[in-house]
Amino acid sequence: MERYMPLTGIDLIPPSLLIDTQAPLDVLQAMADYRISTVTQVLENIAFRAEIGCDTVVLSDFSKLLAIPLRDGCDLMDVIGRRLRVQAAE
Repeated sequence: MERYMPLTGIDLIPPSLLIDTQAPLDVLQAMADYRISTVTQVLENIAFRAEIGCDTVVLSDFSKLLAIPLRDGCDLMDVIGRRLRVQAAE
């Protein structure tokens, strides 16, 4: 695994947002947790509101906004999983 892995949501060359795949596992986990928990909290707040207006454009933009930290969190969890599989194989 390369030392620095670009986030999958950004398809630019050269990439400018990278994950340090050799960072301590607890740091990678904390970063993933922060991103995924933030998305979860926002979605729970929306789900429990009594009235929500539904403008298709706003809803589309909002879903894209939430997808960014969720994808980042998944990328971080992928790195953690790869590292743990390597450790288990040793």
